[in-house]
Amino acid sequence: MTFSTPASRGIRVRTITAGIAMDRIGDRSAVERALESLARARARFEADGYEVQTTRVTMPPVLAALDSKSRNAALAAIADIDALVASRGASCSLGPVWTADRPDPDLAAWSAELVKATKATSFSVVIASRAGGVHAQGAMIAAQVMHAVASAVPDGKGSFRFAAAANIPRGTPFFPVGWHDGPSSLAVGCESADLVRAAFTGASDVGDGGRRLAERLTTELRTIEKIAARISESEKLVYRGIDPSPAPLGQHSIGAALEALSGVPFGDAGTLRACAVVTDVLRRLEIRQCGYAGLMLPVLEDAVLAKRAMEGRYGLRDLLLFSSVCGTGLDVVPIPGDTPIGTLASIIVDVAAQSVKLRKPLSVRLYLIPGAKVGDPVHVDDPLLTDSVVFRAT
Repeated sequence: MTFSTPASRGIRVRTITAGIAMDRIGDRSAVERALESLARARARFEADGYEVQTTRVTMPPVLAALDSKSRNAALAAIADIDALVASRGASCSLGPVWTADRPDPDLAAWSAELVKATKATSFSVVIASRAGGVHAQGAMIAAQVMHAVASAVPDGKGSFRFAAAANIPRGTPFFPVGWHDGPSSLAVGCESADLVRAAFTGASDVGDGGRRLAERLTTELRTIEKIAARISESEKLVYRGIDPSPAPLGQHSIGAALEALSGVPFGDAGTLRACAVVTDVLRRLEIRQCGYAGLMLPVLEDAVLAKRAMEGRYGLRDLLLFSSVCGTGLDVVPIPGDTPIGTLASIIVDVAAQSVKLRKPLSVRLYLIPGAKVGDPVHVDDPLLTDSVVFRAT
């Protein structure tokens, strides 16, 4: 009997993410233990035939409690942890470095120095929370940070490691918004855009497509859950669950999957309904879920989304509309590098309001392209990113 591999079934492990219990940013031994656990977890998944693309560690938001002087003093320790994590082929997230809804005149400059001093470290700023609702001041701070990190390193690549975070729960395995709280833990995120496409291809109608997708995802994710739960038990980690968001990458396209159901190019009428079908299925999955549990539409990481943008079939406001029924917010959307901070803040606060109204986790990761104008071609020297076009930010 011939068995298909997980990859041939349309699913890969995008990330195994370990949450680290720590009360100070320089706790190197805690990071080392987490990396060792991740190495064993990777080996276990690979032994079961899974391709594991990344391993990651997330930290509690200890930096958010520091004043400006203490935060500056922590940069050396962060750089040391970053070097350790990068040496093991992993990446890390500091979690939100600012959670209060009040100004911080020093955070943007500090963020630029952080990006310069590290290679594998992501971070976020909170723009909405259950307790505080929309953080209008947080949105302005996030806009200032976006502007600062975009120019901190060549080609705007600092933009890739920062996002504004709205109601993101602890244990989220996807970056840059992942963060941790409580005992050390483990969570998994999957790349399953090909599975979604296979489920939708040949469906007799939208309802049939949803049923086929539910069956396929349930089967595949339950298998992954069993492996992850066993790993968590053996490593003495709390099992947080799986973020079932069907992350895409390059030709493994969620845009192509949605087109298989809608029968129209992404962005045309019918796209919104196809997006909603995916989210409806995700919400009903009988697995332990964590993170976004929504539809990721990362423009620069998805070949079909990038192509449809070049064709002018959708814009930033369309992505916001799709987020209202299904999405995870705005992700790696290329916009002009000279976009005013006030415009960035307005976009961010719209997503924050959407998150509060819909009671769902959303984030904003805009990719500011230095020197680019609306409509310019985009090419980032990164094998994980695809060519596209600069969006209008208004």
